Amino acid sequence: MFHLTILASGSAGNCALVESDGCRLLIDGGLSARQMAVRLAACGVAPESIDAILLTHEHCDHTTGLDVWCDQFSTPIYCNRLTAEVLRNAPQVGKKERKKDWRTFLTGSDFSIGDIAIHAFSVPHDAADPCGFILHCGDASLGFLTDLGFATRLACERVREVHTLLIETNHDEKLLQNDLRRPWPVKQRIMSRHGHLSNAAAAEVVAGLGGSRLRRVVLGHLSRDCNTPELALATVRGRLQATDDGAAIEVSCATHQQVGERMRIGPTGPELAEGPVGPKLAERPTSPEFAEASAAPGAERVHEQAMFWSD
Repeated sequence: MFHLTILASGSAGNCALVESDGCRLLIDGGLSARQMAVRLAACGVAPESIDAILLTHEHCDHTTGLDVWCDQFSTPIYCNRLTAEVLRNAPQVGKKERKKDWRTFLTGSDFSIGDIAIHAFSVPHDAADPCGFILHCGDASLGFLTDLGFATRLACERVREVHTLLIETNHDEKLLQNDLRRPWPVKQRIMSRHGHLSNAAAAEVVAGLGGSRLRRVVLGHLSRDCNTPELALATVRGRLQATDDGAAIEVSCATHQQVGERMRIGPTGPELAEGPVGPKLAERPTSPEFAEASAAPGAERVHEQAMFWSD
């Protein structure tokens, strides 16, 4: 079996749990180490059981928990060479040097973690060497396409094969243009070809995958100030309704505030598995510590300053 649980997704932090019969890995570590552990506990997963952390790029909303996490656990970190160099050379003023178990790969290559086969492909974003991922386990496949200014032909071809796709819907264009907090240069960067996908841009990508093996789309990395789940869902669903295959694609939205449902990733062949994708969060045990940590005044402001400039 192959499953995905979004622990958090948004401009304030990103982390996802991918599980197979023989492996558990995190994609990105953009929460505090404590929040990562607490949210894993809400899923019934011990931090010590995580086999690897796989990084899309080095920005803090994807990596902020790594130092403390690696002080406590010996989890290997998988990323490309340029991402590792940036993180290794990050200022450590007043901090001891953290030793990490780096496992580097080449963007564009194929590699495996346990029984999960992974393909890393390049995406356009203002980071050292950002990448998206295709993950295979048996005949099931999952795609991660987030933090990109536009969807290249390469990216679209790579995710055409997947059953479930996490795609960025960072901002609503009108909300971003009317936002009073961000100066114009920041807005330009967000809307640039090395910035972030808007709702409308992501909707076009998903609509263009009609006729492929795609059966589920999860919208992610929403800006707290310049988007809402309702706007993102309405934009993507509305665009899909205008396509011949849109009715066959399930669309949901991940958030930063709470852990998402555990989704079963189906096969990519012509005979797709049917049935429930997994229990809803409300049906799963939630510890008092998780509820307290999620509601803490600072929980959503961990990256507020960095988020203001990067989204």
